[in-house]
Amino acid sequence: MRRLYIDCGMGAAGDMLAAALLELHPDREGFIRRMNGLGLPGVTVSAEKSVKCGVCGTHFSVSINGLEEDEKLHSHHGHEHHHEHGSMQGIAHVIEHLDIPESVRADVKAVYGLIAAAESRVHGVEIDNIHFHEVGSMDAVADITAVCLLMHELAVDEVLASPVCTGSGTVRCAHGILPVPAPATAELLKGIPSYSGSIATELCTPTGAALLRYFVSSFGDMPAMAVSSIGYGMGKKDFERANCLRAMLGESGGAADAVAELCCNIDDMSGEEIGFAMERLMAEGALDVFATPITMKKSRPAIMLTLLCPVSRRQHFAQLIFRYTGTLGIRERLCSRYVLDRCTETRETCFGPVRVKKASGYGVSREKYEYEDLAAIAAERGLSLAQLRDMLK
Repeated sequence: MRRLYIDCGMGAAGDMLAAALLELHPDREGFIRRMNGLGLPGVTVSAEKSVKCGVCGTHFSVSINGLEEDEKLHSHHGHEHHHEHGSMQGIAHVIEHLDIPESVRADVKAVYGLIAAAESRVHGVEIDNIHFHEVGSMDAVADITAVCLLMHELAVDEVLASPVCTGSGTVRCAHGILPVPAPATAELLKGIPSYSGSIATELCTPTGAALLRYFVSSFGDMPAMAVSSIGYGMGKKDFERANCLRAMLGESGGAADAVAELCCNIDDMSGEEIGFAMERLMAEGALDVFATPITMKKSRPAIMLTLLCPVSRRQHFAQLIFRYTGTLGIRERLCSRYVLDRCTETRETCFGPVRVKKASGYGVSREKYEYEDLAAIAAERGLSLAQLRDMLK
């Protein structure tokens, strides 16, 4: 499994994350050229070498109509809460006209959706009425687009990160002086392990927090992995500690796949209702959904619903479970699994074309006919499935 691990010991900001991922990219100059050709209004990006505490890395710089980020407002990362305003509709219009793959466009919109929701809760206004400060400026649009595009081109299977250092003290923004982490940052970091550390300044920005929340599937210690490349994204200011975000790319050992297992106990739904919920969850792209009879407290018969899904989509499926069932709580477990390589091919038979599912790996190889194809043929010819399989042999 191709894994990316992000070290957030000095927080996270969009420009630092973009710079660290850029160092992992096989064609850095080509990526910068493509960024400058996306159509971001007035935006020019560049990457310069930077050294912090003797460590060499890259600083990702964004200029708006010839004016650099740190010339507009100073901050720890050279990227702060600007006075420039922007609406969600205006940002969406800019994103819609960027020359990027549709999947990347969806990622950029989703990151802004997280920030908009956080700002909405903090300020107590509807999302459509939010006026962004830091995140509404074009340099933030450039940072988020760069990170989403780099994630797309690096094509990792899983993104992991350390607990996030937020910094401490206060930060000046358009609303005045606020505590660190800033309210929107604190909202975005809900449920994510974080700590203040010893440096009295803002280390994690709302943009950095939103990108971590969107892309990172798990926060904790670095897992066992064979690291192939390391990228350092540098901030502007100097501290006793190297002001950088570190990204490590490598291959994990052991199991070849990772999934999230979501479970809940249900004692207030009929069999038809549970069946409908399972059908909807499978239709939404769950890897598997199954129901197990259990006995709950006071000897009440119940069902334990279990869903397997990609780790990156576990929050999405948790929302769907709450939508389609009456459960009040969901348990989560991250699992590693061994899987065979699978493919489907069409085979010509005496009954016409029939799809065949093939699987191989770990010294085994097997195949079987697609059930739907067999069922259609058996029903048409008045055969049982067993008879049809024998005839196909």
